[in-house]
Amino acid sequence: MTSILNEVLSANRDYVASFDKGHLPMPPGRHFAILTCMDARLDPAKYAGLSEGDAHVIRNAGGRASDDAIRSLVISYKLLGTREWFVVHHTDCGMETFTDDIMRDLLVSSLKTATVDENGWHDGGEGPGSAEGKYIDWLTIKDQAQSVLEDVVRIKSHPLVPSDIPVYGYIYDVKSGRLIEVPEATEAGK
Repeated sequence: MTSILNEVLSANRDYVASFDKGHLPMPPGRHFAILTCMDARLDPAKYAGLSEGDAHVIRNAGGRASDDAIRSLVISYKLLGTREWFVVHHTDCGMETFTDDIMRDLLVSSLKTATVDENGWHDGGEGPGSAEGKYIDWLTIKDQAQSVLEDVVRIKSHPLVPSDIPVYGYIYDVKSGRLIEVPEATEAGK
């Protein structure tokens, strides 16, 4: 076993020893969902004051309104009763550091982990790579406020999303922990 695997399993044993959440119902108790980034610096439970069972948290690279994120939000509403949704992107996001073309080129070169420096992204790995990345919209970000607005608009205009669900748009500041509203997005999400 790797040290990471050992650490995770040990932490789980400690968690199980005092686990008292088995009674929680499946629907989130506070009836809302958050779509946010997978960045390890973001802890939605802390920045939104959540406990287990409070809300659905949907995470992906950039916190983007991908087809799968919208699928999860629709399930969250239709089957589990959420009534308000938040889109939360963040400052210093890795999705701002590359474009679709950069990602596609890196994947064609090799499937090994790339590196970045002041001159951009570099693939130090040897092939084989794959051209399959050409068929994926990587949903990169050029402007955080604009991407939050785009995602809120995409969610609100989706034919499977009821018009009466408010969708709020925020940017989490990784330096201060503060949620900063994107007023245009929240207005669009009414």
